[in-house]
Amino acid sequence: MPLIALCGAWLPVYDLARFPRLTLALVLAAFAAYGWALRRLEAVASPATVLLVAAALRLLALPLPPTLSDDVLRYVWDGKVATAGFNPYRWAPEAAELSALRDDDWRRMPHKEVPAVYPPAALALFSIASVLPAPTPALKVLLAAADLAACALLLRLATALGLRPGRAAWYAWNPLVVLEVAGMGHVDALMVLAMVAAVFFLVRGAAWRSAAAAALAVLAKLVPLVALPAWARLSRRPARFLALAGLLVAAAFLPFVAALGGPPPGLVTYGVAWEWNGPLYEPLWRLYERLALDLLLKDGLDELKELTGWHERWNHVYPFVYPQLLAKATLALVMLALIARSWRDRRPVIATGRLFGGVLLCSATLYPWYLLWVLPWAALARHRAWLALSALVQLSYLPQLTDLELVPWIYLLIWTPFAWLLIRSRWSID
Repeated sequence: MPLIALCGAWLPVYDLARFPRLTLALVLAAFAAYGWALRRLEAVASPATVLLVAAALRLLALPLPPTLSDDVLRYVWDGKVATAGFNPYRWAPEAAELSALRDDDWRRMPHKEVPAVYPPAALALFSIASVLPAPTPALKVLLAAADLAACALLLRLATALGLRPGRAAWYAWNPLVVLEVAGMGHVDALMVLAMVAAVFFLVRGAAWRSAAAAALAVLAKLVPLVALPAWARLSRRPARFLALAGLLVAAAFLPFVAALGGPPPGLVTYGVAWEWNGPLYEPLWRLYERLALDLLLKDGLDELKELTGWHERWNHVYPFVYPQLLAKATLALVMLALIARSWRDRRPVIATGRLFGGVLLCSATLYPWYLLWVLPWAALARHRAWLALSALVQLSYLPQLTDLELVPWIYLLIWTPFAWLLIRSRWSID
């Protein structure tokens, strides 16, 4: 089929970062073939066809070196640090204490000053891969296997919901999913597997299994924390669901947090300092800067200092009053409202899709592989906006690979068509 042929065309290019325009053309052509194939085959594709094509696509992507993203090198490093007996949440890669572990991949890693940010389940997988021969390819194989398992479970979820198997193919055959997991080796695949399991068990009425899968999702990447209240609400016993999931997460984190005496510093750094291609964040902080909102708030703090006499206390607030952090605080409030709204939705797939769509819209950082969080649910709902964004977001690689700037033109090319489609799309599995 054309989709397999076009994904196979990535192999002669091999190092996708060296030929950015050719790579972008091939990826967008693969998306065109993907849309064409599913318009023709969605209604007739069998579960076996969906899985066989998904497996073939992932096998074609596995040989690609991780040149569009080097996250997988960091994964293996964190696993190596853990298996050597060090706490990766304490020691950054640049620490002198870890100098004996350095290798060629260490030299290629960015952000050597930041300790580990990935939760314990992800770290356990990294540790397993780090002791295998050729750890980086081994980890990519493990993540591709997890992704293929997620495809199989998504097929079962589609069946449980009375949907055709072809709905799952919108995820299983998506070129972004194939490239970012089997090609670049992103750990989000482990989180997706656990999330699909959590929703599948919810639909089947297996609340305990769903809670355990939800905990695993959080322990793979913290993002599913936002879905725990909605998933608990959909279970027969919400309090017990939250208690089990919370206990499993706490038990896994406790040894590391106790050793640190607080939250992992790498997570704090990520939350405060990371920002890239945030759909609402980028224009919002620029608007706040244009309005000089930070200066207005600082004037207000000056007034409060004079009124209360608490000069020292209010002085501690000043460093946090700047446009970027104000925008993050605003979007955090929006996200809380979305979480509260999801509490009323009794449809697991729709509630989950809306939640993770909201997370992505409110995030200050949106790398292409972050779309893995919403694509399983967008696939079952055939949500045009999010499925189209999986193609449009490939443009965000251009600033990394060329001298082009993200803002304004690439940003507008990505988000203007998406916004138009989002207004005209709805979450439904009818």
